[in-house]
Amino acid sequence: MLERRIPKVRDLAPLMHFKTPELNGRKRRLAGALTIEDLRTIAKRRTPKAAFDYTDGSAEAELSLRRARQSFRDVEFHPAILRDVSSVDLSSTVLGAPSALPFGIAPTGFTRMMHAEGEVAGAGAAGAAGIPFSLSTMGTSSIEDVAAANPHGRNWFQLYMWKDRERSMALVDRAAKAGFDTLLVTVDVPVAGARLRDKRNGFSIPPQLTLGTVINALPRPEWWINFLTTEPLAFASIDRWSGTVAELIDTMFDPTVTYDDLAWIKDQWPGKLVVKGIQTVDDAKRVTALGVDGLVLSNHGGRQLDRAPIPFHLLPEVVREVGGDTEVHLDTGIMSGADIVASIALGAKFTLIGRAYLYGLMAGGREGVDRTIEILAEQIARTMRLLGVTSLAELTPEHVTQLERLVPRARS
Repeated sequence: MLERRIPKVRDLAPLMHFKTPELNGRKRRLAGALTIEDLRTIAKRRTPKAAFDYTDGSAEAELSLRRARQSFRDVEFHPAILRDVSSVDLSSTVLGAPSALPFGIAPTGFTRMMHAEGEVAGAGAAGAAGIPFSLSTMGTSSIEDVAAANPHGRNWFQLYMWKDRERSMALVDRAAKAGFDTLLVTVDVPVAGARLRDKRNGFSIPPQLTLGTVINALPRPEWWINFLTTEPLAFASIDRWSGTVAELIDTMFDPTVTYDDLAWIKDQWPGKLVVKGIQTVDDAKRVTALGVDGLVLSNHGGRQLDRAPIPFHLLPEVVREVGGDTEVHLDTGIMSGADIVASIALGAKFTLIGRAYLYGLMAGGREGVDRTIEILAEQIARTMRLLGVTSLAELTPEHVTQLERLVPRARS
């Protein structure tokens, strides 16, 4: 039998500590977000469907994106115990310069559609965190505005080669003059992928206001007010366009680009050059032979060829083949700090986040991007401590097993 008594006030006092309520709705929401998936949930609630789906979706049946994310879920870690992990160092040297964290912000297009602050918020947050920010050719903030938002940080420019080579290289020249230190040449978009969510939503540039889009936006007043009271949405590096993103890509982008063109671009650029969109070991070898400074294993976030190779699965073999000659970076499917740790352990020098950054942006503008970076940094540090390592250099393939789910059948 339990002996019971009437509790005394002094016994209850230590239990009666109430948290001061946060009256700022944005801060309250972001503080409650503990994962990137939490930020995605907030973003979906606060962003009109067409804009959210442009970020969230991928090509055709969206198998490439799901498989990429699943590949990170199919990771088994192997921790070491009884190590002093009282402090951990998350910094690294990437392309010859420091980064406070082993990830940077990937280039994203049409970013001010997600939130009016757009690339300026991303660049400012990256600068404050000490990580690189990448501006897309399809960005909605100018090269100069991004440089002003991140004047002392590392800015990278992502290039799509247009049919008009002169205009393409004029952008490259502007980026160099603005102090951008790295050129990311994206090579996996000879034509636009079939992004079916965008077609079904009637997503176009500039956005077309239909009864459906107005009704969908009405419960999201902050987005609506920002959209109507800020600079009209347009691509900062492209003349006015009326049509879908896919139509723009097919009209402007050059499907004839070859390795010879890549070598020519390399000769024009004074800084570091990285090739983004590598999806085979053979192509990794060929671009490495050109003397590039790095490559990004990426299937464009699943937004181009559906059923494309899974970048995380390619990583160990590509690192074995070319990792001694060039830096191997990784994107596509990253949704947690544990994903980043697994990538570094298997040999990636660096990683890039695209959707994770945009979920934070949609959830809360600049503060949301700050929260994205904070969540990932916390997860990286915690995962490293639990693995028994105190620096990125201590991570090795021995810490990770890629569990097999999709195993190729033998070819006859």
